[in-house]
Amino acid sequence: MSKILFATSEAYPLIKTGGLADVSGSLPRALVSQKQDVRLILPAYADVMEKVGSCKTIASQVVDGLTVNILETRLPGTKVKTWLVDCPEYFDRPGNPYLDEHNEDWHDNAERFTLFCRVVVAVALNQLELNWQPDLVHCNDWQTGLVPALLDEAPQRPATLFTIHNMAYQGLFPFDTFAKLSLPDHFWHHETLEFHDYFSFMKGGLVYADSINAVSPTYAEEIKTPEFGYGLDGLLRYRQSVVSGILNGIDTTEWNPGTDKYLVQTYNRRTLSKKQINKAALQQHFSLPAEPDTLLLGFIGRLVEQKGVDDILQALPALMELPIQIAILGSGQPYYEQDFLDWAQRHPQKIAITVGYDEALAHQIEAGSDAFLMPSRFEPCGLNQLYSLRYGTLPVVRDVGGLKDTVTDSQVETLENNSATGIVFSKDETLVEAIQRLLTLYKDTPKWKQVQHNAMQQDNSWSHRACAYIELYEQTTGRNPRPVKNA
Repeated sequence: MSKILFATSEAYPLIKTGGLADVSGSLPRALVSQKQDVRLILPAYADVMEKVGSCKTIASQVVDGLTVNILETRLPGTKVKTWLVDCPEYFDRPGNPYLDEHNEDWHDNAERFTLFCRVVVAVALNQLELNWQPDLVHCNDWQTGLVPALLDEAPQRPATLFTIHNMAYQGLFPFDTFAKLSLPDHFWHHETLEFHDYFSFMKGGLVYADSINAVSPTYAEEIKTPEFGYGLDGLLRYRQSVVSGILNGIDTTEWNPGTDKYLVQTYNRRTLSKKQINKAALQQHFSLPAEPDTLLLGFIGRLVEQKGVDDILQALPALMELPIQIAILGSGQPYYEQDFLDWAQRHPQKIAITVGYDEALAHQIEAGSDAFLMPSRFEPCGLNQLYSLRYGTLPVVRDVGGLKDTVTDSQVETLENNSATGIVFSKDETLVEAIQRLLTLYKDTPKWKQVQHNAMQQDNSWSHRACAYIELYEQTTGRNPRPVKNA
């Protein structure tokens, strides 16, 4: 049994802005079920404190002149011990953990997450006398990137694993911010944390962690290239011997069409015909014509370029000529939001959008749509295509990252051997052509149903993903040059 300190800036259901929260809420629970000794640690944001049940103060420390308390609770609905870093000056703020009410980065994000990293390090080195010291610290994304760097200063330390959930967000700050953080001077160097005259939290993980992993095997390879590496591909190639990829899993209790509390009608592989009842309800919700035989495409996600929404908008003139409907749930760049609203106003029989996010509606779109549109420009792993597979809603995806790793294109061979699970398109095919292929498959009812069954048989649970992480933890511990004595 390993002792794992799992450091993250968000974890579902306490706080969520994206897939990092889903992973941080699910993987520790799966690890505990595999008999690992796990502590989840994250900031005590205002929203988190509203959602936790009882908690107790187990340690206090003065960090950067501020009093910080460590609060112990459990991740709701799980047995995962959770430690909250309580520093009201930095974390007792409403709403998004990274952005203010104007959707701008909090002005002191560097200070906030430097303090968080320092507390994680103090816990990892048993400086708070919690009578528990990890064998390994599992760090996630830039907000925890300083942890491996700071731990490297210690004569003995736990092993460190740094997981990249999205290379596009690197935690970059100017030199004058770095100068305020009282960090070691040698961190400002191009071989350490300096990055083109900026201070990079992300490089802390990439330079100093004993192991680095990404959230899918294909993304782990892609980030070593200029197209996906955001200027850090050379460093990742240099450290490629310790870089690997493990696919994310999904919470198969939360996302289960057989028991989903948000659905008008639950269903499974054996009762797949009942999925049609959810389609009718979704069409009614979006005021789309009640046409049971019309292909209904769903989209859930951020309305940003990464998610391929510009491709969708460019394809809409052609798509409006096809026998399809599109139901969209998302928010993002205001001009994308307005473009979709305009299209919905001009073509109310074909396209509808709800701007924002609604958990219940997300489940209903997954269950009620025939297919799920996810033409991301890059996708480290992706979760919606995994939900879609489980719900028999065939994903239409670009051949990048985790999308390529989890969806098998419907071709003659894959249809014959029952491995096809959706539509995967590459640079040689446009989105419109991919949807035309989807329509052809949809009209062939026996083949369509078989692909639905193939999709629903995929096992994307966290159980075997957790086993892969346990194996990686063991490898990472073996790479630690200065292990803690009697850890």
